[in-house]
Amino acid sequence: MNCPPWPKGKKLVHLDLKGAPPRVEYLHKLIDLFSQLGADGLLVEYEDMFPYEGELKLLQATAQPAYSREEVLSIQEVAKCKGMEVIPLVQTFGHMEFVLKHRPMWSLRELAHCVGTLNPHKEEGVRLVMEMLRQVVELHPGLNTLHIGADEVYMLGEGEESKQWLASPGRTVEQLFLSHVTKVAKAIKDTWPHMTVIMWDDMMRGMSQDTLKASGLVGLVQPMLWDYNPNLEVDKTVSLLEKYCSAGMSDLWAASSFKGSTSVYTNVTSTQRHLENHLQWLNVAASLSAGINLKGIAITGWQRYDHLSVLCELIPVALPSLAACLQTLIHGQLSAEAQSKVTERLGVSSMEVEEMGSAADGTLLFPGRRLAESMVELNSLLNTDDIRFFENNMFVRGWFSPYQRQRKMVSPLITMQIHNEASMYLAMLQQKGEEVRGEMVQLYPDSTAQEWIEEHVSPVMAPLQRIIDEIAACVKEMVP
Repeated sequence: MNCPPWPKGKKLVHLDLKGAPPRVEYLHKLIDLFSQLGADGLLVEYEDMFPYEGELKLLQATAQPAYSREEVLSIQEVAKCKGMEVIPLVQTFGHMEFVLKHRPMWSLRELAHCVGTLNPHKEEGVRLVMEMLRQVVELHPGLNTLHIGADEVYMLGEGEESKQWLASPGRTVEQLFLSHVTKVAKAIKDTWPHMTVIMWDDMMRGMSQDTLKASGLVGLVQPMLWDYNPNLEVDKTVSLLEKYCSAGMSDLWAASSFKGSTSVYTNVTSTQRHLENHLQWLNVAASLSAGINLKGIAITGWQRYDHLSVLCELIPVALPSLAACLQTLIHGQLSAEAQSKVTERLGVSSMEVEEMGSAADGTLLFPGRRLAESMVELNSLLNTDDIRFFENNMFVRGWFSPYQRQRKMVSPLITMQIHNEASMYLAMLQQKGEEVRGEMVQLYPDSTAQEWIEEHVSPVMAPLQRIIDEIAACVKEMVP
């Protein structure tokens, strides 16, 4: 089914900076590319990369320096020059791991072992959130729109104060959620009357129209409905948007995904998966009633599922996906014209990063192209069965089993063959790993390169190194 292009409204690219925050020079190049590909705004989730000051300085990242005030302003200036709006996203209820992990903030958790959810009963918590927002707004001159998060508020209602509150007849967890969000939204409107407030919708999906109408949220917030599934259920999504509209919230946003939603540890992006997600969103937009004012779509690019999870795909390997998704929204389908725009601008032969080919001399490189190529090659090597399951091959299991290693009774001839093969694979991984590291540190902090290598490469190299060391020890016992 061919759909009309995405209706009038913003096309925001989401920058998730809670993992692998790009060096600011690289970020400037990315913003330029986003603009060329058709984006007209940024949804920036700073987390611990924002230069919080005063009592909030402890929120700044320690693995690498947070962006400076000058760098945050420069990001906005580059975006402004391209006609792009910058909308900061500051979590105010759930996913506050980067705040509540700090010992001075432990008392503000809903539950001691749930690091992400703020206790909604403490005024100190609201003051904390408002101070975070104040500092962010102050460093975004002329800001008109804020995103206050509020998704996935896990374990809400499980804290002791919440249990006492819920013990009163007629009170529900839904009301508990709505009361906190309403309090924050009203405080924002009182402080900055002109400010538009966006929030994630997922905690409201099961609520009735009457509950939403009675919440006090109508007129205060614009829900952003997120769904990253390539098999997004169009009818169900349309019904949900219609429900919000009927409850009085007719200004609505969508959120799709160009990376970071396949699995928590994926490191190479599938363009096709994310393309299908956007085609489904086009079907949703084409099916909405006239009463709904679809303000825009945020194309999310998650870098971690949460502050304490591992890294998802880095931006360079996801740029073909982003380009294809933006062009699909603009054209209403992945037409020949849309495909041509992607392949020509990025200098690729395929929109799948694993099939894009190597850049020829003089080919227009997209920013991060060399890193993307190196990561794809290394990922392919890491997933080779001969390497990943080396300890299960016939020779290792037949002539260098744990029983044989323990007793140092091995065949020197065969174990040296195993040794040579393991050494060859280890050298290949070391060489390609260093190549990736060398490209990565040009675009990302050293800490990001170290984390990526230790997560993806070291666990595969360690068994090979162990076998090499053990063979050397065993052969020493048997060869004069």
